Amino acid sequence: MAAIYQPAYRRAALFCRSHSTYVRKMRYLNKLKEDDSFCRQAQTSGTFYLFHNLSPFLQKVGKKYLIPQLSAAEMKRILEKFKETEQWIEKSVLIACSDEHVPHFALDLGALEKSAIESELEGSFTDLQKALFVVDRKDSPLLASAHALLQWHDSHQYCSKTGQPTQKNVAGSKRVCQASGITYYPQMSPVVIVLVSNGSRCLLARQPSFPQGMYTALSGFCDIGEAVEEAVRREVAEEVGLEVESLWYSASQHWPFPSSCLMIACHALVRGQQTQISMNSLELEEARWFGLEEIVEGLKREPKSAKRDDGSLLPWFPPKQAIAHQLINEWVLQQTS
Repeated sequence: MAAIYQPAYRRAALFCRSHSTYVRKMRYLNKLKEDDSFCRQAQTSGTFYLFHNLSPFLQKVGKKYLIPQLSAAEMKRILEKFKETEQWIEKSVLIACSDEHVPHFALDLGALEKSAIESELEGSFTDLQKALFVVDRKDSPLLASAHALLQWHDSHQYCSKTGQPTQKNVAGSKRVCQASGITYYPQMSPVVIVLVSNGSRCLLARQPSFPQGMYTALSGFCDIGEAVEEAVRREVAEEVGLEVESLWYSASQHWPFPSSCLMIACHALVRGQQTQISMNSLELEEARWFGLEEIVEGLKREPKSAKRDDGSLLPWFPPKQAIAHQLINEWVLQQTS
């Protein structure tokens, strides 16, 4: 019997070893969230990402924008310089940790003078939407998560049942109302984003609030009690008057606009002969079909290069950091494979 089970045991041991770094990291993060004393101690050796009224701090080095990580010692120095106590660090929120178990925190210094901090650290606090598209792609999710968590704490300081103040735990993974005992956890709103195709063309649209010339996939919040499939079908019907025949899931992405959202990306197919768009003008400014050649050209185009000689704009699409770009790119690959 031992001989029979030995190969399986070896496979299990190899699996555990290959995933042990990730498992240890996740369990370390979980302990930081659940154990206030442990997390408070970790703040003395962690690194900090700075925000000012929810705008992240960036430094420009050459043509690149970097997100500096300040050590606990550097944070202490900054706070002392601005005549603040170390207790400010407890306002930070845990956002991640490295494979080496160095915890990363985000701290909003909105009560301090913005220009003085920028001068001291030789950088600038940048609008989040701009920051997400100029930093390295691997850093964008971290900024989005930090912004969402800081914003959630800012807007959930009172219990919705008692009206009494809520208290955050050290990691910032929850808030508790001492009067009622209710525990509040950060939440995300599910949003479907769908690229509609009729086989040879895909449908893109724009809202009045979009940058000029930009087209993207349809999107909308899921209703209470609604499955993703139902939300996709409803949004397509509401916004462009088309009926989805089939759909499939692609990927998901956290997106901090307008608040903390989970973008659930899907492809949807409508009948080939069903091409007449009936646009909801309350939702959209324009919606139209795009052929493969126009999509390929649009993916190469940047906003600055979209203007024609006569002043009109050629269509351009969301940048690579946005999941809409991934949907459009996947459609191109489907068409060309």
